[in-house]
Amino acid sequence: MEVKKSPKADLEGKRFTWLLLGYVMVLAFMFVAFEWSERDKVIDTSQALTEHVFEEEIVPITVQEVQPPPPPPEVPQAAETLNIVEDDVEVESNVQIQSEDTGEKVEVKYVAPVVVEEEVNEDEIFEVVEQSPEFPGGMSALMSFLSKNIKYPSIAAENGTQGTVTIQFVVNRDGSVVDPVVLRGVDPYLDKEAMRVIKTMPKWKPGMQRGKAVRVKYTVPVRFRLQ
Repeated sequence: MEVKKSPKADLEGKRFTWLLLGYVMVLAFMFVAFEWSERDKVIDTSQALTEHVFEEEIVPITVQEVQPPPPPPEVPQAAETLNIVEDDVEVESNVQIQSEDTGEKVEVKYVAPVVVEEEVNEDEIFEVVEQSPEFPGGMSALMSFLSKNIKYPSIAAENGTQGTVTIQFVVNRDGSVVDPVVLRGVDPYLDKEAMRVIKTMPKWKPGMQRGKAVRVKYTVPVRFRLQ
C-alpha cells in the first residue's frame, strides 16, 4: 500500500526557505557583533562622586611677649684692704665723731664686755653634765665588780626568778656613792641584793661641770641570770 503525505506536512518544499532565513539571521548577528564597541557603553558616575567638604582649621594667633633685656652685671665692689700691724704698735681706741644735732665732736670709747660666769651650785644634783662620772677602770670594770660580788639569793634561785634590777644613785663630788634607790625591780630578794652590792662599790671619778666636780645622778642595771 502506498503511503501519501499531505502537502502541508511536507517539509522538503520549505527547506530552502528556512536555510536562507537561517543564513540571514546568522549574518545579522555577526554584523551586530562586529559593529558593537565600547563607545556605546554609558557609565553612570552620578552616584560615585561625592563632594568632599574640607573644614578649614583656624590656627590661633599667638603673640610672643617681648622679654626685657637682662640687667647689667653688678660691678664687684672693691675689697677692703686690712692693714695688719704689729702687736707692739699702739692703736688709738678712741674715735671722734661729729654730732648731727649740735655739730660738736663726740668722743667714743671702747668698753670691753664683762663676762659674768654663772657659779656652779655644789649642792645641786645634775642629771646631765659635761663629763659623766666614771667607775674606776671604766664600764667593763664595773660589770666585772658586779658579777664577782653578787650573791644570788637562794629563795630566788629555787623559784627560778631572774631579771634586771635598775638602781639609781648619786655620785658625790668626792666620788662616793649615796642615796641608791630601785627604779625598776624584779623580786624583793633580787632588789635587796642589788642594793647591797651598789652600796659596797668603791669611790667613782666624780662628774665635772665647768671644770668643777659636781653631784650627778647615775643609773646602773644589775642583771640576775640563772645558769
